[in-house]
Amino acid sequence: MNNKPLKRITKPTARLLAVEILTRIVRENAYSNILLNQTLQKKQLSRVDGNLLTRLVYGVLQHRLTLEYWLEPFIKGKKLEPWVQQLLLVSLYQLQYLDKIPARAVLNEAIEIAKSKGHDGVRKFVTGVLHAILRTGVRTFEELQQPTKRLSIVYSVPEWIINRLQQQVGDEKTIKILSSLAQIPHGAVRVNQSRITVAAAKKQLMAAGFEVEQSAAFTGSLLLKKGHVLDSPLFQTGKLMLQDESAALVVDSMQLSGTEQVLDACAAPGGKTMQIADELTTGQVTALDIHRHKVELIKENAKKCDFSAKVKAVTLDARAAGTRFAAQSFAQVLVDAPCSGIGLLRRKPEIRYEKSPQDSVNLQQIQLEILESVAPLVAPGGKLTYSTCTILKTENQDVITLFLKKHPEFEQLETTTSLPVKKAGQLALTIYPDEYNSDGFFIATLRRKKTVEMN
Repeated sequence: MNNKPLKRITKPTARLLAVEILTRIVRENAYSNILLNQTLQKKQLSRVDGNLLTRLVYGVLQHRLTLEYWLEPFIKGKKLEPWVQQLLLVSLYQLQYLDKIPARAVLNEAIEIAKSKGHDGVRKFVTGVLHAILRTGVRTFEELQQPTKRLSIVYSVPEWIINRLQQQVGDEKTIKILSSLAQIPHGAVRVNQSRITVAAAKKQLMAAGFEVEQSAAFTGSLLLKKGHVLDSPLFQTGKLMLQDESAALVVDSMQLSGTEQVLDACAAPGGKTMQIADELTTGQVTALDIHRHKVELIKENAKKCDFSAKVKAVTLDARAAGTRFAAQSFAQVLVDAPCSGIGLLRRKPEIRYEKSPQDSVNLQQIQLEILESVAPLVAPGGKLTYSTCTILKTENQDVITLFLKKHPEFEQLETTTSLPVKKAGQLALTIYPDEYNSDGFFIATLRRKKTVEMN
């Protein structure tokens, strides 16, 4: 066999870049959205190629368990280099999910990538596998008899997550959530309304060629299609922030008057900090993060948004906040807690394959520690807002219930937002990914009582 490296592709294509991004995600545990944004900025692809790259990366990640199930009979347990595996998954995804791309085009470019990145033996292997798939087709799901296993392969979500959702919301709602996770995430931005009106931002984006829709969840959010907002002058000058509409509901629920001293206890990269600053007039937000480089990122965002006077960024573990700040010194405290991120499975689909049930249990302890540490900083009558980007009860209402058992000086209020997005009869707000095709989020609102009743 001739194992000599073959000629490299001189100009990266959307498919080659997709293979390289997916390989980095596997090797480095990198986040897909970060790598995609970096690649789109650096490579300056055409709009068509940029959209194809995004579709390929998210598509393969969202359907990975399904694609691997289909691929296995053709590779028969053979150990593949990570980039070869990703090349086959990218090719199989196109053949199964993208009707408008001819099979010949998929095959030809896969062979070119194999020639460019590997030796002749790799090229022959990739060619053989793809020809076999085209010749025989992929297997059905009928051999999967166990219901949860079948759901896991069909929707490409690990069984433990499916079990948790079924326990929380029942089978019908679980299927709706799983189905929604297979969709490509929409681009969402939040308008810094102290800098520009929503109407003016929408008009400028449409004039630049974007398709723009108003969010049904939050009036300050816009949903974008056809274009990369990173190239927009509105984004570059801090008038727009990349932020999912469900995430924007967290600060919306705080109902700030503008004059408060606010603590954002787990602030990086600063999206909610900027939204708080956007709501403030004479008030100030103090933003904490344990990592210095992330604090610098918060400062950079504040400068870009022209909010530096209203944002004070501090390198500090939120669990040590009591050592730095006086008791009862903040009118509002936000704990956007570190969590499993299960609500982000559409936007960061690789998360589903990385997390375990024990992760959720371990995180609950950290979340409680943060709440315990910042609780003394809330002024009498002030509010403590707790949010996560997960939809697992273990990290959400269970945390609030455990906290309130130890802290009778706090009470849970009904979480309200500008638009009526919450279900009746529930104190906290849980947004599931199927409801607005947004990220999943949880928001609870606590208030420090002005006086504590004695038993």
